[in-house]
Amino acid sequence: MQQWTMQMSDPQALARLQAVLVDLGPVAVAASGGVDSMTLAAVAHQVFGNRALIVHAVSPAVPPQATARVEAHARAFGWNLKTVDAEEFKDERYLANPVNRCFYCKFNLYDCISGVTDLPIVSGTNTDDLSDYRPGLEAARDHQVQHPLVTAGIDKPTIRQIARDLGLDDLSELPAAPCLSSRLQTGVTVTPERLQFVNKVERYISELLAPETVRCRILAKQVEIQLDPASFGKLDGSDDLRGQIAAFAATGQSLPIKFAAYRQGSAFVHSGT
Repeated sequence: MQQWTMQMSDPQALARLQAVLVDLGPVAVAASGGVDSMTLAAVAHQVFGNRALIVHAVSPAVPPQATARVEAHARAFGWNLKTVDAEEFKDERYLANPVNRCFYCKFNLYDCISGVTDLPIVSGTNTDDLSDYRPGLEAARDHQVQHPLVTAGIDKPTIRQIARDLGLDDLSELPAAPCLSSRLQTGVTVTPERLQFVNKVERYISELLAPETVRCRILAKQVEIQLDPASFGKLDGSDDLRGQIAAFAATGQSLPIKFAAYRQGSAFVHSGT
């Protein structure tokens, strides 16, 4: 696993984040189970106690281990946790996996949270996210969702340092883990079975090879297992590994399996490409 050893270059970041939250008042944190939203949830609980509501959506697109992580932290730290089903899998627009799939995911999520609380909704979006194409931010605007980490000028490395400073070492070392639906090439229909396959493959390879990065991408004509360059360069016995991966495909996934070096966002097909 990659070790995040950067020294904190912004020692006032936590204080700024706390001040932003105080200005907002008690909030509802949309917590996916990743380092960004989980760290934000921890700070919100630190500031507001049980007046902060931590909302986690259970979905086929959310790895079970992420849900288990949220629940474990809620038990350990006394979070006021509410688990919901945002029902994005009832939305045909989301299932069609268009270029702006994330918009429909987040729209359903924030719509659901708005239905269970009147508290201001906050997300784990940070300043590093603003340079990428993120349709979910449009859905956030539609629901007046606030982004305290952005307001406080906090990026991903600083979030990891805040987590370490709070004693949340398990969070600070979490690798980036976009939702499972991001592994499906644009236009490939989102199904629970495909996402279960992706999660099983990635967990198996993580336990077997301990790579820094692994992505199981279902493309239009093949399944592509992407590994960080160092792990990909050490790969051997790939035929045996292909056989084991194929065994996870009891769901009917029968595309050929290829191994490749990791390329960020390579399942995402921009409109017009």
